[in-house]
Amino acid sequence: MDTAPKRTPLAPVHEALGARMIDFGGWWMPVQYHGILEEHRAVRGQAGLFDISHMGEIFVTGPGAEACLNRLLTNDVTQLENGQGQYTLLLNERGGVIDDLLCYRLEQNHYLLLVNASKIEEDFLWLQSHATAGIAVDNQSDLWAGLALQGPNAEAILRSLLGPDVPLPARNQIATLGIPNGPILLARTGYTGEDGFEWFCPAQTAPIWWDKLLEAGRPLGLLPCGLGARDTLRLEAGFTLNGSDLSPEHTPLEAGLSAFVKLDKGDFIGRTALAAQRDSGLARRLVALVLEGKTPPPRPHYPIFNADSLVGETCSGSLSPTLGQGIAMAYLPSALCAPGTRVELEIRGRRFPALVSKRPLYRRPTA
Repeated sequence: MDTAPKRTPLAPVHEALGARMIDFGGWWMPVQYHGILEEHRAVRGQAGLFDISHMGEIFVTGPGAEACLNRLLTNDVTQLENGQGQYTLLLNERGGVIDDLLCYRLEQNHYLLLVNASKIEEDFLWLQSHATAGIAVDNQSDLWAGLALQGPNAEAILRSLLGPDVPLPARNQIATLGIPNGPILLARTGYTGEDGFEWFCPAQTAPIWWDKLLEAGRPLGLLPCGLGARDTLRLEAGFTLNGSDLSPEHTPLEAGLSAFVKLDKGDFIGRTALAAQRDSGLARRLVALVLEGKTPPPRPHYPIFNADSLVGETCSGSLSPTLGQGIAMAYLPSALCAPGTRVELEIRGRRFPALVSKRPLYRRPTA
């Protein structure tokens, strides 16, 4: 059996640029180019370009597609107008997270679901098996490539590339661009805490657009970025990572994602379990942790103590380039989740003090 990781259409481009490549969830992906710290700072100060071609594109179409998706997803799909998107979750019957994803309404009865790379097949089979009559669930992940342009200069870079007359989507919107080497689906969502765009194009045109975007962005400080910077950026911004902070054993209420769970919209898979959990109270919650003083960087699965009691373990962890301190996320008993609560993180046999902190740990400056 072939266990070699899958390659995105941009893998040869990353290798030619000298990126350090790793197997990430079965995909051959760049972890860094110039260095995680430099790439992180580029996104916070100027702009960064990421390959997100490993993520999945699943299209759901047909009469009743809206009602069907509303029974499968936690957010309220009926609130979407054409060209709008929303963050949402796909749950099992116990209320545990199968996947977190973005749902875009392209037009009436025509939706795009942007799903996590490791969950493409699982999500597709789940959606297909629960789809009602007349609904088509089409996994087009192999046909599309994705590029994420993130940072305060992202809009200016796109203006430079596309010209002043091409309309750009507003936050949480998506537009179809009828330009050469298209069609292009251009969304404005982001996973870094900065303004940014997601550029979806036919897989064979991805190297063309990667080069064009880098060329347009070079005068504005754009750097190619890898998974390392993506992780530190999303951790600072308080965004969860499926498979680490989200899992079938945790509900979105425990993960602090109740804003994306519309319990009053009607029935959906997992609703009964979530309503019961809401009514009985949460035993544990996902919190951010900031280590105090100079410490080794935290990583996943490090034990967390309150006095001499083991109370949890880290889900995600890293050094925050912006804060200059170790940061992490972890599920802790609700009694320990108030901001300001002190716990201890065990790293390589030593315990270091950490402060429970409100998410996000970073917010981009407002104009």
